[in-house]
Amino acid sequence: MNVRKKERKALELLSLGGKISVEKDENNRIVDASFITREGWFLDGVGLSEFQSLRAKRFVGCKRGEEYLITREGIKILQQFRQAQKIAQRNSRLAKKAGCKEGKT
Repeated sequence: MNVRKKERKALELLSLGGKISVEKDENNRIVDASFITREGWFLDGVGLSEFQSLRAKRFVGCKRGEEYLITREGIKILQQFRQAQKIAQRNSRLAKKAGCKEGKT
């Protein structure tokens, strides 16, 4: 599934204990969303559009009107990204080693 870089950063923040603070209007519609770390810092550049995207993909959700948190789906997609990143790093290291060996002979 396609997840943009900002969305991935937001999911990482949420997986480390962060939360999403939403502001609603008088019609109970979400007007603004802020991503907050567990230390209380705001994630800059990530807002309502990323929140709506993550919510549409069911990577974040809330239960009984409480704060929005990462869901099992969100954790699962993060694990897939981390695994793919490890494989890519390992492959690049192997390619560098193979390139060095070929250059010496």
